[in-house]
Amino acid sequence: MASFQEKDILRALTRVIDPDLHRDIVSLGMVEDIRISGNDVSFTLVLTTPACPIKEQMQQACQEAAGSVPGVDSVAVEVISRVPANRVGANRAPIIGVRNTIAVGSGKGGVGKSTVAVNLALALAQDGARVGLLDADIYGPNVPLMLGITDKPQPQNGKILPVEKYGLKVMSMGFFVEADSPVMWRGPMLAKMLQQFLYDVEWGEIDYLVLDLPPGTGDVQITLAQQMPLTGALIVSTPQEVALMDATRALNMFVKLDVPILGMVENMSYFLAPNGDKLPIFGHGGAKDAAERLGVPFLGEVPLDQRIREGSDSGSPIVLTDEQGSNSVAFHHISRGLAAQVSMLALN
Repeated sequence: MASFQEKDILRALTRVIDPDLHRDIVSLGMVEDIRISGNDVSFTLVLTTPACPIKEQMQQACQEAAGSVPGVDSVAVEVISRVPANRVGANRAPIIGVRNTIAVGSGKGGVGKSTVAVNLALALAQDGARVGLLDADIYGPNVPLMLGITDKPQPQNGKILPVEKYGLKVMSMGFFVEADSPVMWRGPMLAKMLQQFLYDVEWGEIDYLVLDLPPGTGDVQITLAQQMPLTGALIVSTPQEVALMDATRALNMFVKLDVPILGMVENMSYFLAPNGDKLPIFGHGGAKDAAERLGVPFLGEVPLDQRIREGSDSGSPIVLTDEQGSNSVAFHHISRGLAAQVSMLALN
């Protein structure tokens, strides 16, 4: 019979602290199914996101902590993930199966918001999350083009089945209008369409539903923030002052509507010249400075790169075509920081 008990293992594991949540993994409920066989110990570590960038470090820390208990010969740690669902306001009906909704917004057009939204959704999916992408930019629905989707959603049992591509479940106004047809709708019609896209689509089980919003602070953004169950908002800006002014307006709109800010991203942060020089064509670091001034997380920067644009135009986003490249690394860095912010909201 072992000279130690489950309580000894748990006591040792309280020394392992989640670096984002700043609490020990036992109090966070991240330790499950402790098994003791002779002097061998095994248990499951449940991370809050498959996009956790420090899985191996957390696993090693658990092995070392449990292995420090007198009498323990070996420790086996199985690492899984279970994305927590964020709380929904009393006046907002939850979307069945969807654990978190992330609005990607900007104060103005032309900052690459849709490109960022698509690549972040794909990066989350590549890390193992179940991801949906809702193209809520009703006036400029470009997501089908960016993902190379030519199929149409199909009805099933009174619901709409989203189109699946590259591991994403996708819905867009672009599926229902001709490519060159303008969408000339007023606020009430937009609100009804958004509600259908959220509640009448068979999303299934989704960890993160990424919503690509239209630019600005108009009817779509206000309707989503006031009536839909948003986990939080991500603000995309370029470095120059005119974009940052508008991005700040968008950020403050979400704050006034009680939508948490998950962070800011600086797109087109610099141009990487063939000789390796970083050229600040639109300036550099403005979004980071703005995030610090506004007291919100700065999640990272994406360079101005022709390959990112070409990937969006051809329906083959950069995180798929150059998985090990610096651009993909940048998007994965941001997506993992975004997932961490979502977990912190749910568990703090």
